Amino acid sequence: MKRRDCLKAGLTLPLLPMLLKAGPAFAAMRSRVRPGAAGWPAAAEWDRLSRAVGGRLSVPQSPFLADAATRAAALEQLQNPFFLGDAPALTQTSGYFGAWRSVPSAKMVAAANSAEVAAAVNFARTHRLRLVVKGGGHSYHGTSCAPDSLLVWTRAMNQVELHDAFLAHNARPGTAPQPAVSVGAGAMWIDAYDAVTTRGGRYVQGGGCTSVGVTGLVTGGGFGSFSKAHGTAAASLLEAEIVTADGQIRTVNADNEPDLYWALKGGCAASFGIVTRMTLRTHDLPDTFGGVSCQIQASDDASWRALAAEMLRFYRDTLCNPHWGEQFTFKDTRRLSISMVFQGMSRDAAEATWTPFLDWIRARPAYTITEPLQALAMPARDFWDADFFRQHAPALIAEDTREGASSRHMLWKGDQGQVGWFLHGYASAWLPSGLLDDAQREQAAAAICAAADHMDVGLHCNKGLFGAPAAALAASRDTATHPAVLDAFALAIIGNASGPVYPGLGRTVDEPRARRGALNVARAYRALSVVAPSAPAYVSESDYFQQDWQQAFWGPNYPRLQAAKRRYDPQGLFVIHHGVGSEDWSADGFERIGG
Repeated sequence: MKRRDCLKAGLTLPLLPMLLKAGPAFAAMRSRVRPGAAGWPAAAEWDRLSRAVGGRLSVPQSPFLADAATRAAALEQLQNPFFLGDAPALTQTSGYFGAWRSVPSAKMVAAANSAEVAAAVNFARTHRLRLVVKGGGHSYHGTSCAPDSLLVWTRAMNQVELHDAFLAHNARPGTAPQPAVSVGAGAMWIDAYDAVTTRGGRYVQGGGCTSVGVTGLVTGGGFGSFSKAHGTAAASLLEAEIVTADGQIRTVNADNEPDLYWALKGGCAASFGIVTRMTLRTHDLPDTFGGVSCQIQASDDASWRALAAEMLRFYRDTLCNPHWGEQFTFKDTRRLSISMVFQGMSRDAAEATWTPFLDWIRARPAYTITEPLQALAMPARDFWDADFFRQHAPALIAEDTREGASSRHMLWKGDQGQVGWFLHGYASAWLPSGLLDDAQREQAAAAICAAADHMDVGLHCNKGLFGAPAAALAASRDTATHPAVLDAFALAIIGNASGPVYPGLGRTVDEPRARRGALNVARAYRALSVVAPSAPAYVSESDYFQQDWQQAFWGPNYPRLQAAKRRYDPQGLFVIHHGVGSEDWSADGFERIGG
């Protein structure tokens, strides 16, 4: 025997009795149990958990697999994200081709408070269960569902409370109170916007899609229509209550367990614990919010590239500032689609802003304005007021049509295509501001047009913070999000999807179509990469198969996130796809492969 093997055996033998005695505790570091396998909790153990959570333990069942009446009612609500969010067995994204499908957990705790969340966490740790958390259920990577798991469902924890002068727990002396809002883990953005803006007359930096869960968006980084003014949603986080792997309920902020607090600002909370409540800074509300839309057709490839270059120049000189947000999209038919929002401007001022660009278009016969510029402005307080839109612009919204549903629950009509969608391929890239310089702009335009030959390319201006105020940049810099966002003028998004594919729905994936979609997304991304090689990506909107994801999502921040993971979840109870520490686990999260 080699000397090294003798030393190894010598070190191991004295520990052997202790390891044998530890049994399941040691095994907990290596694997998890599935239903029916040795170690799966007995009925009496599940009963004890049920009593600990007020009887809110159940087996989640898809309404599409229920009796005929339930299934028929569910089919009528297939395009209603509020219905999907209220169904614990369903997710807002129904799957990703070649990656994952929406499948219910084996058991579920519908937690009503943080103590019940802690009971579920302790149970999962003790019995070596795969644990999964669902709030809004929008994850493109399927992180809010997992077969054979215990689901902690936080939908009922949806309280929203406004504060005129919030002071964080154990804040250092001299800390000034500030306006804020506390939001439960199960709340959606429409719940927050209704309380903060419609009724409270202030603004909170949140997501553009109103049915998205607050917690998931903030802890993933988070962008909304007006991020160019206020920075990421994570930058607004003042305090969070979180249940960590040891079952402790912790209140974290800049002065109380600051490393964990920082990790929650863009590091994805589901890798560190279960957030039960968060408090976000609120901002003064501008007088107006509004939007503009327009579509322009180019007649040939040369004019198409010239249009893209001019759009980038116009954006750089006129729109890259806190007043403007949202996106313009380069379509595969040589069509430019503009769908942007503005704040603090009148409708006339917004229209006048676009006059030079439209004059440039009209002066060139190679272009046709297929949809004239339309502008809409409104009091900012009405921007998420369903009653206002029912009266003035009902075509712009969709509603929760269920009997007894909240009259405040609305979503933008344009977001309805994402309800239940099945992704074929998806990719994102933060585009650096240098591409707007005259020396690079035409090359960038050519790459964008080449990418659009394969798949539409959306430039989401509000998801890049170049042009934001210094305060917004500073607050966003102090988060875990990849620092490339600070210099990015936009987040390029390329995606392809089809309609919902849930078990019991009676639909199958059109594999040839899905394969073509995935291939075209990949081709478009490669074409764009000519001017943005190895561009970082936004974790919440990215390729499931992202290469070098640690660097792509977090870059130089990843070692600090790993340190927080090792401190607060050393055994890896919380595992999500491409989450911090997930490289130590198998793809399904059941077997430890490293660490």
